[in-house]
Amino acid sequence: MIDSFSFEVPHPWWLASLILIVPLLAYYYWRSLSDFPLRQRVISLATRTAITILLAFALAGLALLRPTQQQFVIFAIDQSLSVDSANDEQLPADGSKPPAKPSQVDEYLDRVFSQSTNPGDHKVMYLPFAAQAGTLTTERPKPSTQQPSTSPAPGSSAPALPPALDRNSTDIAAAIRSAAGAMPPDYVPRIVLLTDGNQTAGDVLQAALGTASLVTTDRKTMSGNNTPGSARDVQLIPIDTVPLKVRDENEVQVAAVDVPAQVREGEPFYVEVVINSNHEDEGLVEVFRGAHKVLSETRKLKAGENRFRFQQSITGERLAQYTVKVGGLSQDTLLDNNTESGLVFTTGKPRVLLIESETKLAQQLVWALQQEEIECDVRPVEGMPESLADLQNYELLVLSNIPATSLSQRQMELARTYVQDLGGGFMMLGGDQSFGLGGYYKTVLEEILPVRSDFEKEKEKPSLGMVLVIDKSGSMGGEKIEMAKEAAKSAAELLGPRDQLGVIAFDGDFYWVSDLQSAGNKGRIFDDISRIEAGGGTTMYPAMEEAYNSLQAATAKLKHVIVLTDGISSPGDFEGIAQSMASSRITCSTVAVGEGCDSKLLEEIARIGQGRYFEAMEASTLPQIFAKETMTASKSAINEQPFVPQLLRPTPVLADIDFETAPFLLGYVVTRPKATCEFILATESGDPLLAWWRYGLGTTVAFTSDAKSRWGAEWLTWPGFSKFWAQVVRQSMRKNDVKGVVVDVKQERRRATVSLDAIDPSGRFLNRAETEVTVIDPQLGQHKLEMKQTSPGRYVAEFDTPLSGAYHLNMTQKTSGGTLLHQQTRGLIVGYPDELRLHPTNEDLLKTLASTSGGRFSPAPDEIFPTDTGDRQSEGQPVVRPRTVQRTTPLWPPLVTIASLLFLLDVALRRIDFSLWWPWRGRFR
Repeated sequence: MIDSFSFEVPHPWWLASLILIVPLLAYYYWRSLSDFPLRQRVISLATRTAITILLAFALAGLALLRPTQQQFVIFAIDQSLSVDSANDEQLPADGSKPPAKPSQVDEYLDRVFSQSTNPGDHKVMYLPFAAQAGTLTTERPKPSTQQPSTSPAPGSSAPALPPALDRNSTDIAAAIRSAAGAMPPDYVPRIVLLTDGNQTAGDVLQAALGTASLVTTDRKTMSGNNTPGSARDVQLIPIDTVPLKVRDENEVQVAAVDVPAQVREGEPFYVEVVINSNHEDEGLVEVFRGAHKVLSETRKLKAGENRFRFQQSITGERLAQYTVKVGGLSQDTLLDNNTESGLVFTTGKPRVLLIESETKLAQQLVWALQQEEIECDVRPVEGMPESLADLQNYELLVLSNIPATSLSQRQMELARTYVQDLGGGFMMLGGDQSFGLGGYYKTVLEEILPVRSDFEKEKEKPSLGMVLVIDKSGSMGGEKIEMAKEAAKSAAELLGPRDQLGVIAFDGDFYWVSDLQSAGNKGRIFDDISRIEAGGGTTMYPAMEEAYNSLQAATAKLKHVIVLTDGISSPGDFEGIAQSMASSRITCSTVAVGEGCDSKLLEEIARIGQGRYFEAMEASTLPQIFAKETMTASKSAINEQPFVPQLLRPTPVLADIDFETAPFLLGYVVTRPKATCEFILATESGDPLLAWWRYGLGTTVAFTSDAKSRWGAEWLTWPGFSKFWAQVVRQSMRKNDVKGVVVDVKQERRRATVSLDAIDPSGRFLNRAETEVTVIDPQLGQHKLEMKQTSPGRYVAEFDTPLSGAYHLNMTQKTSGGTLLHQQTRGLIVGYPDELRLHPTNEDLLKTLASTSGGRFSPAPDEIFPTDTGDRQSEGQPVVRPRTVQRTTPLWPPLVTIASLLFLLDVALRRIDFSLWWPWRGRFR
């Protein structure tokens, strides 16, 4: 170490204050009236001056600067799955058995501390990392084995464990940033990175360039007199890189499934499969298109890259997912990387998906569309798509007489995402299970439709008296009771002032939440419903009897009871009360919440009571059920009087259709148009028959009558039937005009790049267009990105793909004035983590990193800690000059301590006459 030192005064203006303070002390000394001896007064003045000087230097921040070469070394240790661990057994696919700590790391560190002569003179810490940087520790880390939780168990006094590392990725940049941020300023910093160099996230070189720190180095002075001087330099923290071996267990992986981004329908193309192996083997290669296996072959695998091609063609699909699996291997370690997928888009006839409650009755509509070159697939409600990949096969989704109670919340969210963010079309056709009658009031699908499911009841419609009997037992706590209250409010909203509504809650007993009263008192009813709280047992019969008695005395023409429960009630004459209701023309429907109900009893009550039985496996569906029941019971949402459609708003879509010759429609569902929709056709009563509007990137349509034999029987033989439906369908479906547009999507290291090349109809590059891509991730999260123009006609955007699964993209291109030119849909599949891919140790990256930061590649263990102060050079390595930093020692604590002691002396000198004890007493008076 170098022994020379210097001082530093960060705040010198405090010293300038001495120019005023010291003369003031002298002035008061001469003006003092003290009769102490002169010598004592001089000593007191000197003491005060010393105190003032000491405090001034303390406030000025006087510090001692001493050069030091003591290192602060952080060993950053890669613990990702790609690093070889000699003590690992074969790792199961689910990662349930964490490996032991890498023995090659232990071996290297043991040699560092055994071969270095002075490791104890330096500070050492360890930083494990993988997908993220771990916790900096003074103990040599072991691979993370605990569950990823940072909180102790409830009631436990044990400290929280550090979070487990995610070993499915390698972010070397994060480790470098974390290590650099932990470096103290008064040590020579050094990072020793032990890794295989296969980063799957982050930019390690950029992170290294960001480690610049202020260090003080010894330099020769410019005069050449060899006098050591010091200067402040901005330098990078040196990073020594120690290459680690990658896993060398026998491994086979499907590296890629290469398919063309887009093909024509029926066009032959190749699916190219890349399988990497580090040993010779034989396995079964299976190729799936969606859920269907299209090929299965046993193939020999050589060590290295194996490529196979399979010819395919696509008919009847818009989006095909090809998945390749390899199995039946004699030797393999990781199973997660044995599957990979690719997406292919096809062009061809537009396709429509029709979800129909009675599929046989949809045949006339299907034939009509096929005559107009539109393909139509018909499915029952059970075939409603569960994924965006399925919906992407179609340009339009049509629901025909499908109740909301038959759809899950996720299915409705998928439909909205398909329309809003991917430009798909959506249409709802009428029927006794559609719109308000289907329970769509306040649902996601009502939000995207151009009409509302609630309406003002006509005066001549019969009044309804309804009582809601709601279970409030203890098992109804949490979401169930909240959804039940929301459902009751939804029912109240759908009733008019001539209707009556009452709410009874029951547990071990019953009580009126809201007395039977006019539904026009919505504010009071809502307040009463909000006060329901769960608690108690389940006794349902007395509550049903009270509902029966109250409705018997009501004057409403229609009377209805809805009973909701989630448990098994105490015994009662349920069949008898249901029969009494039926005899009094009171209908009764029942709703079972969850799986703990007596479903047979509730079904029987609904059958005898001439109502309907519902099973709500999820509490979130209760508002839809109550809305559906309210609309059905009121008998006011259907108008089954024949009418001729009235054209309210001429549109080019229907310009060549003669509605004057159109036959009668026999009924429709009553709805209300939304303010900004295009109201095209109306009934003779002025209610909406056909309306559409833009929602997000797509178009939605409401046709409140049907396209089958119940209400549209006479339309089925109308010559304009096929043309009308074909033109309405074409208006609402997604437009994918691919002329002059080429889209390419690539994905690497969890980052995707999408590029769009466009030319206008005249063959010139399309420049300065407003281009945007909407990205839908596997969890339906979405964000929009601007695609920037990088060259004539080319627009590019990049985004991260951290989740495994399907990403769906919708690209729109507009003129500067906002006119839509075209939109395209594409997608990509993100498979297993890049960490599980076979790669050799990336020594080139590690050498570049060491060279960039001023460190060394693969340093010998005895070179980590310096043994002398001279320059060092290893064979094949650049000259490494020991760094020196200035270690700052603040001097204010001793200065303040001395000043405090002197202050006590000064107080004594001003209070005690020490001349009484002096042997020369009186000499200096």
